[in-house]
Amino acid sequence: MTDASPIVFALDFTSVDEAERAATRVKSAVGMLKVGLELFVSEGPRAVKIGAACGLPVFLDLKLHDIPETVERAVARAAALGVRVLTVHASGGPAMLARAVKRAASEGRDLRIAAVTVLTSLDGRDLERMGTRDDVASHAKRLAQMAWDEGVRTFVCSAHEVAAMRAALGNDATLITPGIRPGAEATGSDDQKRVATAARASADGANWLVVGRPIRDAADPLAVAIAMRDEARGASPS
Repeated sequence: MTDASPIVFALDFTSVDEAERAATRVKSAVGMLKVGLELFVSEGPRAVKIGAACGLPVFLDLKLHDIPETVERAVARAAALGVRVLTVHASGGPAMLARAVKRAASEGRDLRIAAVTVLTSLDGRDLERMGTRDDVASHAKRLAQMAWDEGVRTFVCSAHEVAAMRAALGNDATLITPGIRPGAEATGSDDQKRVATAARASADGANWLVVGRPIRDAADPLAVAIAMRDEARGASPS
């Protein structure tokens, strides 16, 4: 962890105005803003400008998964927008990952490619139905190692796999964990099945913790963001 807040606030809104108002309320307690599919499809590149307005880096979570040429060109466009982190699916394969990393580096704008391993909405039964016989942790680790071999150094994994991922990849990896919930809510009660508290994810080695609904839907979003930030800092490994 750095001195900056490890909390990534997911801007799960349909309009830039809503998202910017919410980001402004909590910007003092978060370290990065996440623009996902809903907001980006609704508003396009305008959504990324919220980061500059709030003085925070932007995590553009589009989870790109396409042929290498298409992904490489999309990486260039994201770099031009000033994005700090851009997600791609690790399952897109070695060539796609390698070209994404190479293009990001060539743009010279400090854009980091983050490989998504296994979505937090999936569990072992889902993977089995998709033809994967490994358990979630093993499958996530395999995908991460493949991405690492192609130059990826930032990864998205659930808090359930983050300790094993840290052990496998070492301290040079940046690990982003979605599905972070306040202690009383850390169960898979919605579409995210593999969730955890900020304390657990941080203690296991996560660098960044993605929090959406618990902050967005709170009566006092700033208070929740501060509490989760402090919980993460108190539990983070030395």
